[in-house]
Order: sequence, then C-alpha cells, then structure tokens
Amino acid sequence: MEFHNPTKGSLSFEKVVDEIVGMMEKDQRSEYEVVVGTDSHAASGDHEIDFVSAIVIHRIGKGGRYFWKRETEKEIYTLRDKIYKEAFLSFDLAKDVMERLEEVTLLDYNLEIHVDVGQHGKTKEIIDEVVGMIIGSGFEVRTKPNSYGASTVADKHA
Repeated sequence: MEFHNPTKGSLSFEKVVDEIVGMMEKDQRSEYEVVVGTDSHAASGDHEIDFVSAIVIHRIGKGGRYFWKRETEKEIYTLRDKIYKEAFLSFDLAKDVMERLEEVTLLDYNLEIHVDVGQHGKTKEIIDEVVGMIIGSGFEVRTKPNSYGASTVADKHA
C-alpha cells in the first residue's frame, strides 16, 4: 500500500502510522480525530473507476495532515456499486489504521469513517444502508456535508 502526502511524498502504510503517532506524541494535550474517507471518479476505461482513500489526522482546533492512496477497479456499473465500494474501502482502511494504532500507541483519539453520501442528490436513496453498515461494524460515521475526509480531502485527488 503506497500512500502520498503533499509534504512527505510517497510513504508506506507503516510510515503513515508513524507520522500519525509522531504528531499525537508531540502534543499529547490536544484532542485528535483520525478520519478515513474514500471518493471516486470514472477512470479512462468503460466501467473503470479510480478510488482515492484518505487518512486524515486532525488535531482539533490546530490543523491536521492527510495521506492518500489510489486504486482502480473495473466492472463498476451502478452508483450503488460505486458507493458501496467506497464504503468498503474506507471500512477496511479504518480497521487497518485502528489495529495498527492500538499496537503502537496508548494515546487517545477518535476514529471516524466519512462517506460521500448525503440527504440531497442521487445518494439519498442509499444513505441509510451505507450508514447502517458502518455503524453496525462499530465505527462512527459522518455524511455530507460533514464528511470532509471523503468529499473534500479524497475528492481533491480523485
């Protein structure tokens, strides 16, 4: 898994976690939010979609940093398929981040999954399904307009 950061360039998943832990250890009095979100757009081929997943470490009230990765998936035919794939990619990445952070630090943080669905537009029909799936898996979830991890950060590189 290769991630990218505007300042650090390419990093492995382990280096991303090291950067997150380093940021939290520098200022242990602050509150932290770790956010995972995925957005997508049509790639060059028919039914081929580029998915961009982002990990954001937000020091509440003091800014943050982000890391992103891209992967391409074929055979995506419907909006429902695309949104579910975004949600699954975010869920899997959030699970990996949480497991790794639990191995390397005891520092406190809040982890959320941000999904690119909202009460308005084409995705309103599946918002309850996607949110229910993530909550049922034990994660907090945010939707548009509060899902900046997916709709702003990941979207920037999608």
